[in-house]
Amino acid sequence: MSVAESLRPVPRPGVLAIEAYVPGKSAAPGVAKIHKLSSNETPLGPSPQAVAALRAESETLALYPDGNATKLRTAIAARYGLDPARIVCGAGSDELLSLLALAYLGPGDEGIFCEHGFLVYRIAILAAGGIPVVAPETDLTADVDAILAAVTPRTKIVYIANPNNPTGTYLPFDEVRRLHAGLPGDVLLVLDGAYAEYVRANDYGAGLELVLESQNVVMTRTFSKIHGLAAQRIGWMVGPEGVVDALNRIRGPFNVSAGAIAAGAAAIGDEAHVAAAIAHNDQWLGWLVEQVRGLGYAVTPSVGNFLLIHFPDEPGRTAADADAHLTRQGVIVRRVSAYGLPNALRVTVGSEEANRAFVAALASHGDHRDA
Repeated sequence: MSVAESLRPVPRPGVLAIEAYVPGKSAAPGVAKIHKLSSNETPLGPSPQAVAALRAESETLALYPDGNATKLRTAIAARYGLDPARIVCGAGSDELLSLLALAYLGPGDEGIFCEHGFLVYRIAILAAGGIPVVAPETDLTADVDAILAAVTPRTKIVYIANPNNPTGTYLPFDEVRRLHAGLPGDVLLVLDGAYAEYVRANDYGAGLELVLESQNVVMTRTFSKIHGLAAQRIGWMVGPEGVVDALNRIRGPFNVSAGAIAAGAAAIGDEAHVAAAIAHNDQWLGWLVEQVRGLGYAVTPSVGNFLLIHFPDEPGRTAADADAHLTRQGVIVRRVSAYGLPNALRVTVGSEEANRAFVAALASHGDHRDA
């Protein structure tokens, strides 16, 4: 082979060191009835209004969508009392999290996230050429002092999911404000609110207030969870004008499809559908926690639409063993070893049928009396 034939394009340093994100599984071979509780999808499905809007938009498939997602940004702004000019929409909040890293990180810059934070943060930081810095947590909850201790002159961005996935834990907003107050003004604080609508704490609205009064804070949200539009890939971010301008310069010109724009605008206006999803979650999250604890397992308190269950590190009774057993019963849950939690499983709050099937399957997994 000649020298010329041996040459080939090589990704820049660091790209091949990235561990690709692996979604939750969705299949159980040989099982007729499957209950998928691995991806935190709402059991209520999307708003009928969103479905109707998506169907109507199918009549214009030959046309490019509005590159500014004006209808969707206007609907979001009306729902939350925001300025549409301070909103950016994306292909899920994942795209926005990555665009923020691309806009504010370069080689040698540091991005901070918490010990059990969303895996996309590390991927986004590395993809931008930055250095990921992990801040330890306390009781599976973001630790403000630990985050601030990790800040160096090279820190450019801090990601914090609130509530956090996969732990379901919540950082009160007086602590978020303390974090912000302790950060240098040139460090961007990213508040990932993917599960915001499920939070019943009265202080959550302070997150948007912090964004609106600051020059270095943004909040990302998604339509994939409570709105039931995961297949459409719709996310949005609210932030200061400078950050919005930066993202609009580097995002794709048509990064949100016409169908997604129409469905999202309809979904965010259907407050009755959202209220029904919240009520369902409030009822069944508590029931699941009670049932699982009754089987002898520890459960991390969650404010999202999922719970984190901890298993003993004993042969035959580990999280991996439980996962395999549940899969054989047609109940699909999420392994979280990649999050540094090898002895835990994350379980989505599903329909009544799915919730009861999960508890029955878990109860049949070995002897729980000494778990």
